[in-house]
Amino acid sequence: MLRRIDMSGLRQEGKAARARKAGAYAFPSGKALFRRRLVSHFHEQWKMIRTAADWTVLLYILIPGALLGGRFYYGFWQGELPDWVGKLPFALFLLPLVYLIVSGSVLLFLQEGDALFLRQRERWMQALIRRGLLYSLGVTALKLAAVFAVLLPFIVRSQGVSSGAAWSLLLLTVACGWCVKLLGHRVKVRYQGFRRWLRLIPAVSVTVGIYVRVGAYGRDDLWLPLLTAAVYLAVGAWAFRSRLRLRGTFLGDVREDYKQRMRIAALLLRGVLDKPRPTRYRPWIFRKSQPLLRSRDAVTRFAAAAIKALLRNPSHLKLYLQFTGVALIAVAIVPSFLKWPIYAVLLLLMAYWLSSFWLVFSGDDYIGILPFTKGQKADAGTKALPIMLMPAALLCALVVCLQMYGIWGVILFIPSGGAGAFIVGRMFSGFRFSR
Repeated sequence: MLRRIDMSGLRQEGKAARARKAGAYAFPSGKALFRRRLVSHFHEQWKMIRTAADWTVLLYILIPGALLGGRFYYGFWQGELPDWVGKLPFALFLLPLVYLIVSGSVLLFLQEGDALFLRQRERWMQALIRRGLLYSLGVTALKLAAVFAVLLPFIVRSQGVSSGAAWSLLLLTVACGWCVKLLGHRVKVRYQGFRRWLRLIPAVSVTVGIYVRVGAYGRDDLWLPLLTAAVYLAVGAWAFRSRLRLRGTFLGDVREDYKQRMRIAALLLRGVLDKPRPTRYRPWIFRKSQPLLRSRDAVTRFAAAAIKALLRNPSHLKLYLQFTGVALIAVAIVPSFLKWPIYAVLLLLMAYWLSSFWLVFSGDDYIGILPFTKGQKADAGTKALPIMLMPAALLCALVVCLQMYGIWGVILFIPSGGAGAFIVGRMFSGFRFSR
């Protein structure tokens, strides 16, 4: 009897100690902490939206937009649909759903400060991760269901899908979304760089490819989408349990959470600020900084440095490739009598941008430390500009010569493209670079 009394007393003291220990925290449990962070997340997102638009402006836009959208949606169900809608392939209606499936990730509501305090309480961490996963999966299901409801009149009326098949397709869509989100999150928090993409691309592409295949070819079947959804749910359940048992990914979890919390801010600031460049200890190309041009004099090495700077900067290189791609399409689709004039105009535009890049590069504060005179900078720009213009000029000349002269264009495009780059580059160097 005394032993039972002693054991009950120890249990009571243990409960009191745990209560005092829990009372030392601002929240008594992981569940309460999750609710607090969920509310803070909503407030944070709302503040970001308020910085871009006033709520009165939103009301003037949302209320008429909702009424107009509701009227159109009612018309899609009751009125006549355009004839061209029925001629579209069924897989095309799945593309908005595929975009929602592959975009975004999982939000676990972990923060940087948890490394000091919350990691000591494993049960609280598990509660946050479990509820964060469930919350993210619920949001994914709501988004997919909302977009599916918008597409439903087109799927049912123009494609002739029955109501039962539509419900099974919705279940397949939600199950695929859950599976992709869980598998993608598991890869993102464990790997970085090339290893991440090496695992993420096959996991997402295979899962989404099966979804599109089953959705397109099994639209009249009730059981094939249901069986595929069951497979997705089984894989998602494994990924869910595996994620709860995963250890050593705290920094990856915090990084992915920060990206998800800042999605609205990144969208609002996309056209205002440049994306910060990742820190690299070695560049992608010219990794050993070997001489690019044969001459070793100072002016030539200065010109080579500008060429390397253009190619090593991702934003500049992307813009160069985009402009070249647009130029190739432009010279390919215009009539034959306009190809060379369009080619000349595009070279002038490209040379103007490259000359502006050279002026910014040569006028940088870091370059100002080097003992180059104004004339030496102009000479270096005169050497660098035709070289930077040469790849785009040769590619555009190749398209023009092949379309106009056939097999002889293989021989003619090199002298014509090289001459165009040299002449236009020297022309812009003469009147834009002061000596």
